[in-house]
Amino acid sequence: MSEHALSVLAVDDEPPQLADLARILRASPHVHEVETAASGQEAILKASRRAYDAIFLDVRMPELDGLELARVLKAFARKPALVFVSAFDTSAVATFEVRALDFLMKPVTPQRVAEALDRVIVSAGAADAAQSGAAQPDGPEAGQDDDVMAVNNVRAGGMRLLTRSSILYVMAYGDYLRVFADSGRYLARGTLADVERRFDAHGFLRVHRRYLANLRRVTEIRPLLNGTAVLMFENGGEVPVARRHMPALRRRLRS
Repeated sequence: MSEHALSVLAVDDEPPQLADLARILRASPHVHEVETAASGQEAILKASRRAYDAIFLDVRMPELDGLELARVLKAFARKPALVFVSAFDTSAVATFEVRALDFLMKPVTPQRVAEALDRVIVSAGAADAAQSGAAQPDGPEAGQDDDVMAVNNVRAGGMRLLTRSSILYVMAYGDYLRVFADSGRYLARGTLADVERRFDAHGFLRVHRRYLANLRRVTEIRPLLNGTAVLMFENGGEVPVARRHMPALRRRLRS
């Protein structure tokens, strides 16, 4: 698959919104073909006859909803990239289990569709490299992430799914979390302990009672005279390392 030749299936039971989504997708230079389906059943029929690079699907549909459809598609030999579309931000968390690449709020905008298509291209490139046995480059987009985190996009409104590798660090913020990522800052519900349990095996380390850091994205470690340290990140962010967390940091860096 060429990154400029994506085949996409758009699925929505509401004709005006389906037509709008298809129109935006067809306007993208990365898309060469867009087909539509007005129900989950029609989408399964079309996806069983041919392979799509990506499927943009509504979450709430009668009879077979988007999440049920996604579980069926994940059983296909060639799994399409999944991008969910919904008018309800509460649906975002449920998309974790089916490994969606992105979550778009209705009404969809060309900018958010373009961002989702960029993720599809990166994901497809990683999958092609893995199949060919080619070495994947280092960096935040290397490889296909196995986990995502739902966050509130305060400026643009709605929800967004962040890939694990794009997250630099997470800070406890009252009853919320502040998430610092390549694409900006976001708010999320949950606790630092929950994120630590999910991400601990993937390079994240609790370095302070209020901070969880992605050590794979640290650019510099500055030791301080009082036995603590500061972690520096490429976005200019700084994360303090508490004295009691220094031994764990040293062990992780040596491993």
